[in-house]
Amino acid sequence: MADGHVPVLPLLRRGLAAGGLAGLAAGLFSLLLAEPLMDRAIRLEERRQEGEHSHAAAAAAVKHHEELFSRDTQHFGLVVTAVVVGLALGVFFAVAHALVHRRSDASARPWPRAIALAAAGFAGLSLLPGLRYPANPPGVGDAGTVGDRQLMWVAAVVIGALGMVLAWQVHTRLTAAGRAPAVRQTAVAGTLVAVLLALFALPGNPDPVPVEGTLLWDFRMLSLASHAVMWAVLGATFGALGLRALRERRAAGHRPDPVPSAV
Repeated sequence: MADGHVPVLPLLRRGLAAGGLAGLAAGLFSLLLAEPLMDRAIRLEERRQEGEHSHAAAAAAVKHHEELFSRDTQHFGLVVTAVVVGLALGVFFAVAHALVHRRSDASARPWPRAIALAAAGFAGLSLLPGLRYPANPPGVGDAGTVGDRQLMWVAAVVIGALGMVLAWQVHTRLTAAGRAPAVRQTAVAGTLVAVLLALFALPGNPDPVPVEGTLLWDFRMLSLASHAVMWAVLGATFGALGLRALRERRAAGHRPDPVPSAV
């Protein structure tokens, strides 16, 4: 194209490839490391139910659950779900990349741009909401509060995403105004602090978490780590594919003019 912009369709293909690989990596990570903790949490929950109800009723409930969804089926479903989520996230990532760089050459500096966008995505959609509402093992939480907990999580994700957009706008505008790096970094840090304050203004988790501390900590850390794996593989793969596309364009004689970027 004359203006050096990359069409959206190649970006979407790149996002799907990167997202599928990222979902597979995150799914396998969870299967190998987080699922043993899930099994422990399920066993603890079963023992807790046996203490609250009769042994026969609890055993019947467990048997019914196992007949519907065996652990092998759940393990397979975990990986498949992670791949599907990764594909959707890859499309979102490609669209966000196109929007962020719509006024510049979208093919320029593909690696640092992809890594920066992935880091922002992880911070806004995983890390910040996870700080306010960390993941809990299965069986934790009253069925009557599911709707409230889902609304609170969605609110946290929206605040985190809007916070990252605001931080990016602050950085971009201060860069365009010629502000010193220290000023830009301080302003972005202040924006993130404001986002954290907004997140912790949301209501707390309404349900107790009757899980031993070590198991709960390990589960939450592995859950957050699986998100980090997905975003890291997504950004790295998207950037690597962008580098390959850029080399192919240059080999074909299409050398885009350098465009200054704030990212």
